[in-house]
Formats: sequence, C-alpha cells, structure tokens
Amino acid sequence: MAALSGSSSEFCTLKKTLKRLLSNTSASPRARTRSEPLYVISLERYGRDADFGVRFPDSISMSDSLFDATITDGDCKIRASLDPAVNRLISVNKLHCGSVVRNVEFSREEEEGGSFHVCSLEVDRLSGGDAALRALSSVNVRSIPWMMGAEPSASPLRARRSSYLPLWNNHDFCGEMWRETTPSEPDAEDSGDEIEDIGSTVSLAEVRRRFLSGSRRYRGALCVRILHKSRLMYYGKTDQKCECPYKAELQVGDGSSTACVVLWNTVCLEWYRILHPGQAVRLCHYRVKESYSSRTGQESEPHIEISLNSRNPTAHITIIPKNQISPDWVLPNLPHSFICREEIPSCPQGHICDVIGVVIFVGRPERIRKKDGQRSEIEEYRWLHLLDRTSDKPITIKLFSTSQPDIQSRVYPMALVVCTRLKLIRSAVDRATTFEYLTNTSLTQIYCTGTGSHPVMPYRGVRPIRQFLHWLKQVDESSLLERAVIGGYFSYPPLPVSLNSFMENRPGEAGLISGGEMKLECEKLNYREKRQFAIQCVVTAACYHHRENNGRTQYSDLPSAPLSPRVPRQRAGSEPHRTPVKRKLFSSTSPRKRVAPPLQPFATEDDTETDFSLFDGAMEFLVGEQDDDSNDEDDDEEFSTPPTSPMTSRLGLTRVAIETLPRVFCYERRHVQAVAVGMQVNSFHKLLPQRELESFSPASCYSGYFTLTMRGARFKTHSFVFCMNRGKSQRVCSIVIKICIPLVCIALSDGVMLDALFLPAAPGNLHWMPLPLSHDNSWESILSHGGFSPHALPPSPADMIATANQLTNQRLLCVFDACALGAEKMELVLSRAFPLR
Repeated sequence: MAALSGSSSEFCTLKKTLKRLLSNTSASPRARTRSEPLYVISLERYGRDADFGVRFPDSISMSDSLFDATITDGDCKIRASLDPAVNRLISVNKLHCGSVVRNVEFSREEEEGGSFHVCSLEVDRLSGGDAALRALSSVNVRSIPWMMGAEPSASPLRARRSSYLPLWNNHDFCGEMWRETTPSEPDAEDSGDEIEDIGSTVSLAEVRRRFLSGSRRYRGALCVRILHKSRLMYYGKTDQKCECPYKAELQVGDGSSTACVVLWNTVCLEWYRILHPGQAVRLCHYRVKESYSSRTGQESEPHIEISLNSRNPTAHITIIPKNQISPDWVLPNLPHSFICREEIPSCPQGHICDVIGVVIFVGRPERIRKKDGQRSEIEEYRWLHLLDRTSDKPITIKLFSTSQPDIQSRVYPMALVVCTRLKLIRSAVDRATTFEYLTNTSLTQIYCTGTGSHPVMPYRGVRPIRQFLHWLKQVDESSLLERAVIGGYFSYPPLPVSLNSFMENRPGEAGLISGGEMKLECEKLNYREKRQFAIQCVVTAACYHHRENNGRTQYSDLPSAPLSPRVPRQRAGSEPHRTPVKRKLFSSTSPRKRVAPPLQPFATEDDTETDFSLFDGAMEFLVGEQDDDSNDEDDDEEFSTPPTSPMTSRLGLTRVAIETLPRVFCYERRHVQAVAVGMQVNSFHKLLPQRELESFSPASCYSGYFTLTMRGARFKTHSFVFCMNRGKSQRVCSIVIKICIPLVCIALSDGVMLDALFLPAAPGNLHWMPLPLSHDNSWESILSHGGFSPHALPPSPADMIATANQLTNQRLLCVFDACALGAEKMELVLSRAFPLR
C-alpha cells in the first residue's frame, strides 16, 4: 500500500478519512466524512463501457456518462470516480466545479489500481455559490499536493476510454492527448502488404477503378488537397469496448476525382487538430471500401472511401509544404460559395453557402435535444449575428459545435468571422412573411480573429474577402460597438401570429399539455437545455419591471398581489468602460493568460490592448501578419385578479434571472465576459464568482419586462392535438379547429401556477425586433404577435397595466420557451399567447 503523503496537517479531512478506509480490512470498506467541507475543483466526463454492469452492479442509472472529480480540503487533494447515482446532480448543475460537499462516503477499488470512489455525497448549498472560491482564496489549487504522493493517471478511472469528453457536448475534443503538433513518423513494420511502393503516387480515379475491378492491392501514395473537414463524431456505445470511439471525415480531391477520407479512433487524437481545409497531404497505408453514401443507396454510382487506421495497416500522413506541391498532381483549388446578406432571401431552402461578417451579437450557450434514429443526444449551440457590407440587417446563424472549442469559446462581438458550409433554413410567419437563418452542416468550419486561427484561414485573397475588406476600411467602429450585445435570452425564428398557422407548423412535435405535465417535463430538462411547450392558461396577475435610467435594472419593493409574489431588488452591477473608436477589436493574436487571484475577474494581456484598429486586425486575419502601427426610480406597475384556488406548486421565476438579460459588450473585459456568459466550467482556475455577470450592464435593447402569473389547465380530452396532427390541408385544419376548440376549453385548473417573463419586441429595437405586421397594440394582439406594432407608438407600461383587465378570465393557448439555467432556476419566457374563442 502506498504511503500517504502531502500535507503535514493533523486536521486534514481527506487524510484522516481515507486513513480509516485504507486500514479497514472488511470486504466492502467505506469511510465517510462528517460535517467538514470538501471542495470540488475539477469535474470530468467520459462514456461508460461494456464493463459498467461489473463495476456498478447495483446501479440503475440510464446515463451513458460517468464522471471523475478532483476533491480537496485545502491541504491535499485526490482524484476519485463518482457513483452514477449522483449523475443527475451534475446534469442539472447542482453539483459542479466549485461546489462544497459534505458527508462524502468513499470506497477504494482494488481492481481499478486502488483508485478512490465516491459512493454518495451531499451538496452544501447553504454556504453560497462562491464558498469554495472564498475558502481557497489564499491557495494555489494547482500546487496542493496529491494525497497519495504521485499525480494519478489522466485517463478515466472507471472505463477503458482514452480521453475525456467535454462536460456539455460530444463533439468537441477535450484534454492534452489531442495533439497540436505533427506526430513522429510511424514504424514501417505495421504497414501491411496493401501498398508496395509509397514513393510513387496514384490518383483517386485509379484507386477507384482498381477497387471496382476487385483488386485489393493499391500501389502508390495519394497526394490530395483537403477540401472540407467534418466535426468529430463520438460513436461510443455502452456495449462496446473501443477505447477511442471517434471518427472524422475529410473531403479530399486531386486532378482526377474527389473522395471521402475517414480518420478512425486514435488517428483522430493524433491528426484531427492538425489537418485543415486547403492543406495538401500525402496518404500512405490506407484501406479502400465502398463509401457510406453508396452503401446506403444515397448515390446511384458507386464511390470509394479511404480509411486511415492506427493499425492493420498503420496509416502514414504527411503534410506537403506549398513549395513541394507538384503541378503534375493538378490539385483543385479550395472551393467556396460566399454569399452576402442581401442575397439570402433569394436563395432556396437548404442552400449551402459560406459567409463573412463582423459579429454584433453572441448569444448565451444553450442546449437542445436531437433524435438520431433510436438515440437521443443533447447538442450545444448559440446564436450569432453578423453584419456585412450589403445590409443593415444581420446574418443570423444558429451555430452548433464544429469541434473547434478553442475558436468557438472566443467568438466575441466586434470579431471578424468566416463561417463555411452553412445550410439555409427558412421559416414562415404567414404566407407573405418569412425569416431565414443559417445553421451547421457536418462540414461547417469557423475562423475568427483573436483566436490564433488566422494561420489556417484558407480563404485569403478570394474576391468576396477583398470586397469585405474594402467595406471594412470605411466602417464606423463606434456605430458597430453601440450595437454589440452578448448573452441573454434570444429566440428565433419568430413564431406564427395565428393559432392555425402555429399548429400547422408543429409536425411531429408534442401538442397541448397540462400544467402538471409541463412541470414534470421541465423537471427532466438538463442544464441549459431549452424546450418549447404549448399549454392552455389564464392570466391571474401582471406586473411590469422598469429599468433605471442609469443603465442598471431596478426591481420594485412594492408588495404584489397574492398571486404575484414580492420581487427583491437586484444588486446593481458596475458600469462597463466604454471602448474608444481606435481599438484592437479584430486582434488575431492568441491570448496569453496569467493567473489572477480568486474572486477577482481573471484577465489576459489582450485585455489592455488599445492601439490596434478594427481594419488592421482584419487585414492580419484575412491577408497575413503585419507589424503593429499603432436616479430616478419608477415604481413597478401591476394588475391582478383575486385568487380562485389555493396554490399547490409553481414553475418559473418571479424575477428575471441574470442569465436572461443581454449585456453591453465590454471589450476591455471580453474574456471574463465570455466566461461569465458561457456554460459552467469544469476546472477551478477558470471559475468566476456566480454574480460576475452582473458587473456588466444590461444592453440598451432591454428597457424592462413584464411578469405574468398564469394558472395552468388540465384537459378532459386531447382531441384538439389528435385532430390537428391528422389534418392534411389548410381546409381540413380550419374545420378541425372549429370542432375541437370547444373541447379544449372544457378544462380545469391543475393547481400549477406559472411565473413567466414577457419581453415584447418594440419598434427601433434592433435585438428584439417586432414582426413587420401592423396591429392595434391591444393585449390580445401584442401577445399573439410577441410584441408591439412596428408602425405605431407603443403604449406605455402604465397603459398596458391599466388595460390588463382585458385578460380577465380569457383563456389563452400559451407558447413558452423553457430553459433550465441550473440548480433550481427554470426560466419561462412567454413567446406567444393565442386567445381561445
């Protein structure tokens, strides 16, 4: 047994507890801490494997994930696996990096190399969210000694996996084992006999011809250009023992043809971060098979697929310098299909394109559940707005992971972004009004200033880039900066404005549910998972919360009606520093981080840059590196109706969450702001105080919000949903509505009260823009349109509250956007409310 080392303190909680465990000779020894606090300073996720049932015979967890944690008491630290029973605490962000835990029960797994295992624990939420930061403020957690002396293995503890997964998605790489530099030359002994001569070259067309003729001997190396690169695909399954279940695809071409190259397993670890579109590569020791699209009948003609494996044979990959590319290979130029904002409306649905623009909005990261066959996966995404030279309207992008976490995590407002292989999605509000946005394909890549991605940005010199640079010379940076927004609630595209159109546009989605069913479904949501619900409600109270004139938000201390609870005052945040016009907004220099004291916003050397212009930074990114040249408060208004029944349960928030409000972009603290807006981090050195986001002022697009307290309903019948899903034409649907709405209205309260935010779109608001459809600005019209009429002066909040009695006993079909913000916070935003006649 290894000797204990580390702290000499006699009061080291971990040391005392685990000494009892190591000296216990019983068959299933366990030891538990008592009331002493322990701190979680890292949390890492990985996929379980086929031995899960052996390692956890009593577990009933259905999760595909396992977790390892680094835990400290301030004197020493250990790495331990966590029992699957605590997975739910992590998935809803109740247990996270920085949590204080007590009553931790440990065991030791001799079969797993003597590693420690946490059988159970209690999360101490009474200490406050920043208790760990305060307790360890005088400690460098990286220098805390390991209790067993040597640092434990960096591999997952309870499954045979070669690397960890990101906490919140399956598509990004994670860990130092993902190489950034070219690996050493492979040994020739495992090359196999499929290639006899790697000195000569062979074309893709020749390899395809030989494969289709039945030959399995491929003489010569392939010299090709990488045209496109896919994101990583993690295919780990719980019943398989593959240690590195990754694959990635490269679309490559030479002068004769194109083909798909697949990187398998550990080849992804060694090469995925190194290979980029535009590079010329030499491929040796490959296997050839029929492509996936051909095998599945997606293509009429057979195509080949080049497989690069870590063994049998060991693939040999070489990046060819530009000065060594032979003209005899006739390598194709890198394809591109750039479009500008004014061209988007004329493009067909599903059009694949590339775009370039200046970022003026970066949304908060959110997650959505997607189904792929029988599997359900939660994917992470965020919204971007890009401005280009052709329109004052932004290019809207719903950006999922592209397996470029080092770039995507540093996409800020005022950065220049090139995004490739996007797909156009079109959505209709009515027959005459449509909205478009772009989203990922499997081959989407993103390049951005300020991330160090400029050395691999392959589209320099193409005509759309030159035209964009010409526009950028004349742009007014201050006007762009005034529009720069980060974080907050954002929903797109807008929903239809009629009940008929709304139900027609929900194919395959759940229809109306009761308040009780909605509460149960919301309790199943994971951290930052977003979902839309339709439910019948009656408004019982309405309140408007003003924003102060100085830019901070003010909440009323006035008591509200019985069904609209008292709202506490929010702590005011500090004003951000305004950025001068001349600024290194488009810097492409990779930041060099320095350690900052706990409980203080961490900084980087980039945060103090002040002598670089937007255009100069763009030139470095798009052209190449160059040398640097250079209180009156308003009371909240409210309306309420008398309570009709005792409240049994509530859902939602009675005050706006700090994550809901969009923030003014602060260039000087952009790195801190990005972390504050982002997802929960997995290591202590990245951790910020929970209220750090409040130090950034709300954006000018935010002027206040309504809170609506609503009583949910349960139904005697679901005929409405059944009939709507069966309607096959507009005529049929209209008949169905007339027949079924009276049945829907036969509803009773199910005792669930909903506290929802309503953020009406208003004329002149460039972030929450109203629909281009005029209406009379009555409550009914405002709720069904999601905002005020664009062609009339909006009514004042006082007038809105004064006329809120229009909602008395009015049954509404309400559409809510629900987002689990972590722990107990469930954000409910009312997107639409359609009156039921």
